Amino acid sequence: MIVKNKDQRVAVLVDVQNLYYSAKNHFSSRINFRNLLSIALENRTLIRAIAYVIKADERETEFFDAVNNAGFEIKEKGIQIFPDGSKKGDWDVGITMDAVRLGEKVDSIVLVSGDGDYIPVVTYLQQRFGCLVEVIAFSKTCSNKLQETADDFIAIEDHKGSLLFRIKRNIKSGSNRKTPPKKYNTKTNPSASVSKPSDSKTRSTSPITKLKKLFKKE
Repeated sequence: MIVKNKDQRVAVLVDVQNLYYSAKNHFSSRINFRNLLSIALENRTLIRAIAYVIKADERETEFFDAVNNAGFEIKEKGIQIFPDGSKKGDWDVGITMDAVRLGEKVDSIVLVSGDGDYIPVVTYLQQRFGCLVEVIAFSKTCSNKLQETADDFIAIEDHKGSLLFRIKRNIKSGSNRKTPPKKYNTKTNPSASVSKPSDSKTRSTSPITKLKKLFKKE
């Protein structure tokens, strides 16, 4: 277990899509982003808190505003649609590059994602900058190897009372039918007590793998 003190400089990077769908699919819940930031910091000094979102339509603006009001800088990216009709939307490379840029400016980076594709950048940050890397994610959906590689792991399930809240279902009079969600073969998951972000991903090859050789060379 690592030692945390108030003088440590911390950056918090949240993969919102990954977080949102894990909360939705496994707990039928949403994330309280304000409490998430508090748990990530643990009274330490915040340098940057960034939430990475995929924007599909204007209806998501309310959700993004809520995450922003919880204390996060928002970085948006649209969904890419390819000629064959496939769709892709992720922040793997963007989060990786921001983590590398921030690595020499902070004492610890808190990565909120369970995606095992981040293992190379976690190792790079630890070895190149001596930077601590903490991971916050759902243990059910988080890569075991990512948990082992990180200096500290916080399971969201251990903080369900403060981090999760149930989704209120709107049931029309005379009908209990539920509208099925769209599916684009996405990665996992966010939320903030408002609406939801869009589904996004389709292509199976993660762009973050292109950076693995870079980290190995360093």
